[in-house]
Amino acid sequence: MHLEPLLIVELAMLGLTTGFLAGLLGIGGGMLMVPFMTVILTAKGYPQNYTVKMAVATSLATICFTSLSSVRAHQKRGAVMWNVVRLLAPGILLGSLIGAQVAVALPGKVLSVLFAIFVAFSATQMFLDRKPQPSRTLPGGIGMFSMGGLIGMVSALVGAGGAFISVPFMTWCNVKIHHAVGTSAALGFPIALAGTLGYIWAGQGLPQMPPGSVGYLYLPGLLVISLASMSTAPLGARTAHRMDIRPLKKVFAFVLYILAAYFLLR
Repeated sequence: MHLEPLLIVELAMLGLTTGFLAGLLGIGGGMLMVPFMTVILTAKGYPQNYTVKMAVATSLATICFTSLSSVRAHQKRGAVMWNVVRLLAPGILLGSLIGAQVAVALPGKVLSVLFAIFVAFSATQMFLDRKPQPSRTLPGGIGMFSMGGLIGMVSALVGAGGAFISVPFMTWCNVKIHHAVGTSAALGFPIALAGTLGYIWAGQGLPQMPPGSVGYLYLPGLLVISLASMSTAPLGARTAHRMDIRPLKKVFAFVLYILAAYFLLR
């Protein structure tokens, strides 16, 4: 399988950037990776019917690796709440598998508009730094399973690590922002794994797929982006722990606004 040098450089630069953002903001890089991967694959002349779904599937697969690198850095600082991960993970696995199947059938424009509205709402809540009620805490088992299902489904639909839902949700429930980001990084792995398997299954046997594809998963992109992103994710995590809480929220909200605007303009 031959890769053009320019394609390798483009994928590597994308991986370096998304890896740093994954560590800094816990977003898994997916919301940034999907639009740029779509542009790169379309420019290579691959069928437009497939490029967005390939970008989403490849983005999810890279998050499997990026999240492991990022969560290790957050764990060293005691910022991962494993009890929360255990409660959300079952719902996330189920939701991610379902979300991948829905994404294949759903019109892209409808998905983009819904995604943009939700992301903009999440960004506004975080940017305004709304203070939750002192008595508000994380819900019980059924509530956490349901929330995990929602996080998993929406994440698989758009190829993201779920932090754009899980971080606002946890901070709304009085979880400190650094713990919310660290825990969200750990949640990225089950989201990415289940979503990737769903896209591989849904893309089996399609004609005119690019060389190196397994279902909707583009293996050359996975390899190059993963190696690059894993090198910068720890740097992003270290940077996050050196920042004040309020500026970190502003950075997170600013990135979400940009992504919401992209999906609306698309």
